Amino acid sequence: MIRSLALLPLTLGLAVLLTGTFRRYALARELLDIPNARSSHQIATPRGGGVAIILATLIAFTLAAVLGDLSWRFAIAAVGGGTLVAVIGFRDDLAHIAPRWRLAGHFLAAAWLLWWIPSLPALPLLDGEIALGPAGYLIAALYTVWLINLTNFMDGIDGIASVEVITVTIGAVLLQMVGGPDDSRWVAPLILGAATLGFLVWNWPPARIFMGDAGSGFLGFILALLSLDVSTQKPELYWAWVILLGVFIVDATTTLTRRLRRRQSPAEAHRSHAYQHAAIRYRSHRAVVLTVAALNLLFLLPVALLVATGRLAGPVGVLVAYAPLTALALRLGAGGDQPPARRSPQGG
Repeated sequence: MIRSLALLPLTLGLAVLLTGTFRRYALARELLDIPNARSSHQIATPRGGGVAIILATLIAFTLAAVLGDLSWRFAIAAVGGGTLVAVIGFRDDLAHIAPRWRLAGHFLAAAWLLWWIPSLPALPLLDGEIALGPAGYLIAALYTVWLINLTNFMDGIDGIASVEVITVTIGAVLLQMVGGPDDSRWVAPLILGAATLGFLVWNWPPARIFMGDAGSGFLGFILALLSLDVSTQKPELYWAWVILLGVFIVDATTTLTRRLRRRQSPAEAHRSHAYQHAAIRYRSHRAVVLTVAALNLLFLLPVALLVATGRLAGPVGVLVAYAPLTALALRLGAGGDQPPARRSPQGG
């Protein structure tokens, strides 16, 4: 464990260095995100910097497995599935891929992930539990694909996806400390958080480079892997992870649901997520990102800790966490008409 902790500054430094390198490459090749009517930024910005997170994370996962502080089962699941999702995203960054083919690739990555999960435990529900059987694998696959895509949907303003991942991984480590018997599972979220922090150095508002679909999809996949992996150790921790991810899950799900009810295509680009409404209303990416961090650490994490320690039933904890988040998303206009853009400094 101590040896793998030494990987954290190396992972952070590698992510910072690689992000700067990819930024120079993107500028030289004119791989720029050009603002349009649906954009939340106003300046042409390099994209594809999430590749730095991918490389730094997967290298560190492999080294941690070599050191014996991360299971090879986890490392192989991460490298195989994460690489597939990243390649699909990077290809989509360069030239559009039809949604059906993207989804097919995401389900293939989910199948790879589930192949390396020993078995899915019965899900604790209030005073009992429910054994999902084979249906559990279908639900887990849908959950994985949704996390891959919602992380992409939610990566729409400077720094928001990075801060979400960093604060969620901080929470995951604390959950493991108080609710998990196997401390080796601290390693993977710490590595992911360190790599994402290295990217955030360049992505903090106003962003100098964007993550791109490769990075956001990869992050969603690894978050799914982390949460499903701890469920095999202690099922209550799965509920705790679902609570930690509440800001992204609630905003994306509420927005998609309202758009479907309005007969709008889920594949159509838009700017109607709650966080996008908030960024336009308050003319600040930074304020929205800091609010997400505060919600994760000051509201969702305490609820998740109650669930992880058995003081609160998982479904009740999800309801306690999601009800105010849903009300907030609706109040901000999630899934409603896209607000007109206000001219303000990018990321301010």
